[in-house]
Amino acid sequence: MDIHVLTLFPEMFASPLQVSLLQRAQARGLLRIHLHHLRDYAIGRHRVTDDYPYGGGPGMIMKPEPIVRGIADIQARFGPAFVILLSPQGVLLTQERVKALAGKARLLLVCGHYGGVDARVEHYVDLELSIGDYVLTGGELPALVVIDAVARLVPGVVGDRHSVEDDSLFHGLLQGPQYTRPAEFAGLRVPEVLLSGNHAAIARWRRRQALATTLARRPDLLSRAQLTPQDQAILQELLAEKAEPHAS
Repeated sequence: MDIHVLTLFPEMFASPLQVSLLQRAQARGLLRIHLHHLRDYAIGRHRVTDDYPYGGGPGMIMKPEPIVRGIADIQARFGPAFVILLSPQGVLLTQERVKALAGKARLLLVCGHYGGVDARVEHYVDLELSIGDYVLTGGELPALVVIDAVARLVPGVVGDRHSVEDDSLFHGLLQGPQYTRPAEFAGLRVPEVLLSGNHAAIARWRRRQALATTLARRPDLLSRAQLTPQDQAILQELLAEKAEPHAS
């Protein structure tokens, strides 16, 4: 998979892209990440990429010309790409959107900065994307989040496909509690079912724990998750258990 990043600060990507899973994915040729400096597409002696907003107001706004010129040049040289503008005004990044993006052959991530991006840039992008309801200094950190989330779903990047499918949110639920050695720590024991070797019982326990964790921490996810009749029955049990202490 090819991912291009158009940014004012390519140096922000150096360290994260050279460690762990992302480094290995690139070394194996499964992921190719290309960084493009936005100032290369600005004109004039000072390579200006921002200006004061029309109508007044605080902050500086990123000019449309360098961004649009960069998008056009990158696609002309490397081929058509799905263009994403990282922006607080964008739709929220979810695991379902990550899955969709992982199916694209080529992504082009445009990093906003300063007080925002000239609205006319919207006509040159396929999607405006936000990683959460908060504001960051620029789009570089969100771009890294997108790269990492998408890379995990590229075939071969994560060795065991089941480990990806067991992640929180992959199937719409949060992951339940996980344990490793030792079997007892500070008086706290690993649940006996996980030590039993009974894989069917372990699978049932993990599904129940995933439903319980989601119900407790992110109940909003349940309305969108694909739940089986067995899941629905477990949820009814969990809700009944939750209500018991308050019963008269």
